[in-house]
Order: sequence, then C-alpha cells, then structure tokens
Amino acid sequence: MIRLLKSALICLLLAMGLHTPARAHTPDISTGKVAAQPNRIYIVDIGFLATDLEKIFQATMAERIGADLSAPGVLETEIGKLVAKRVRMRGDNNRACSETIEKSGEDPNNQDSALVVLRFDCGATEGQIFYDARQLLAAQGPKGKHLVTLIGTANAGETMLYPSDPELDLSKPTETTPQLMWKFLQAGVEHIVTGYDHLCFLFALILWAHGVWPVVKIVTAFTVSHSITLSLAALNIFTLPSHITEALIAASIIFVAAENFFSHNIDKRWRTTFLFGFIHGFGFASALTEMGVPQGAVLPALAAFNIGVETGQLAIVLAVVPILLYIDQHTKGARHEKFVYLASTAIGLFGCYWLLERIGFLPGAGS
Repeated sequence: MIRLLKSALICLLLAMGLHTPARAHTPDISTGKVAAQPNRIYIVDIGFLATDLEKIFQATMAERIGADLSAPGVLETEIGKLVAKRVRMRGDNNRACSETIEKSGEDPNNQDSALVVLRFDCGATEGQIFYDARQLLAAQGPKGKHLVTLIGTANAGETMLYPSDPELDLSKPTETTPQLMWKFLQAGVEHIVTGYDHLCFLFALILWAHGVWPVVKIVTAFTVSHSITLSLAALNIFTLPSHITEALIAASIIFVAAENFFSHNIDKRWRTTFLFGFIHGFGFASALTEMGVPQGAVLPALAAFNIGVETGQLAIVLAVVPILLYIDQHTKGARHEKFVYLASTAIGLFGCYWLLERIGFLPGAGS
C-alpha cells in the first residue's frame, strides 16, 4: 500500500510539472468531399480532426501576423483562408478555377472536427478538372493522408492521397475496393504502431508473461472485444464521445499497470483484457471515423482497418515476448520483480498523465 501511495504521489507531481500537452496518437488525416454541380461548379468540404487542424494552425501563425483572433468570427475566417491557400482546382489548360470560402468552423455533425466548405467555379477552364491538395498534405506532415470522396460524376468513388501523390484527375476512375482496402490496412497498422496509449496497455498486460499461451488468450480476448465495438461505432450503431473514450483508455492503462504490483498470475487476465478491449475498440473507431469511411465500401474498409490493427498488434507482441523470455534466461528463469515494477510504474505514469490531460486537468490540455 505504501508503494502504491508513493506511485500515486509521483504520478501527481509529474503531471503537475508537465505543461506541454502530449497526444497519444495524432491521425494527421483530412477528408475532402468533392461534389460536382452543373456548369463545372464543385463544392468541396474539407474536414479535419480539431487537434490536427490546431497543430497546422499553430505551425502557420506567421501567415496571420496582426490578426486579432479573439474578435468574433476572425478565427473561423483565418481557418478558412488557411485551407483555401492549400487546396486548388484547375482545368486541363492549367487555368485555375475561381475559389470562394462558403463556410468555416465546427463540423455540425462532429463536435471534435472542423469543416471548411469551398466553392470552385471552373466554368472558365477547359477539358479535365484536377484537384490539388498537395500543399494541404505538406502542412499535415510526412504522415498526412487526405481521403477524397467524389460524388455527382460517372466515376464517383473514393481515393486516399498521400504527400507524394500528384494532382487528382477527377475524370479518371477512382480506386478499386481492393486498392482502398490496402490503404486502410496500412492505416490500421500505422494507428496501432503510433498509438502509444494502446501500446502501453498491451505492454502492461504481458509484463508477467512467462509463456506463449497466456499471451495468446490476452491478445485473442482483446481482438474479439475491440472488434465488436469498432464495428458498432464504424457502422453508427453505437458510439461513445471521443473525450470519454480517450479518458477511459487512459484509466485502463493505469489499472493494468497497478495490477502488476498485486498479481503475478496473468492466466486469467484475459477477462480484464476482454472488458477493456471494448473501450479501446471505440478508440480505434474514432481513428477510422476521422479518416472518413468510404461511402461505397464501408465493410471492406472496416475489415481492412481492423486487420491492419491486428497485424501491427501481433507484430509488436511477437517482438516483445521473446525479449521478456530472453531476460528470464539471465535471471534464473524468473521474471525480476524490480524490472516489472519499474516498467509498470513508467506505464502507469503515462496513463496518469494522459488521464489528467484528457479530463482537462492539465493546462492547455484537451482531446
């Protein structure tokens, strides 16, 4: 009990001393719904996760020197300008379509996202129309992704753009379902590999593992439960607000890290993992929703993303477990308590920090 109280005190002091918000994972994803209208008019809805847009906005503050962002409507206007500078459309004759910002602000359908609506008049252009979001992707960073949904044309569909991709020719066929599935599978792998909160949860679960079978049960239980809630949320059957989900994920990390101090037996830990997996599934669903699930390929995208998550998860577990078993060989076949306690303390501290940040306790925090 004394050790637990000391850990709690250290956690509180550490959290109080940290002033820079840390995101457990940032998707770096934007969406662009391109709706073709009569007379070569295009309405483009650009959507961002609010935290991603905030990151880009802060990195480009030099563009709005002197602007009073506290004045009513100025912030929304500047966000619109930021996006409008980075999204272009042109005709085959290289003549740019005229651009108008129709709306900028919070997405009415998602309180965690921002929406900028642009109107492009390509009436003065000729031939094929090209959609250029390369500057937007550059602002998002090297891991940036832009999911484009094209509607109102014969070749309506979805495609995923990356920073290295060229302009999108709107007259060409969009990606096939297998091509989209491959990209969503890659996104699933990336999400789990860069999802530091999910990784901390998994590491804490297997720190006392001395064999393969307990780990198999833990991973299987986690897979089954998070797949259920991931599917329910992605299909809009049942969802949880992201700020609640993220806080509960942090709490689950603290729980399993603390449990390592009181129990060395993980044979039955799959039950705990199964319960917490439901919460983590909602977290995975948030990432998938932020990408914008393709309208014509919801189930394939969902399946591919989930397979990607499982692939990344298994790769990590298969890399960590042999290391733990190798350590056992040098400690007379027994897991050293100090090693587990030290690792669990570190993981628990991360969990405490994320929890305090996500409930708004830390200055400048938010999810």
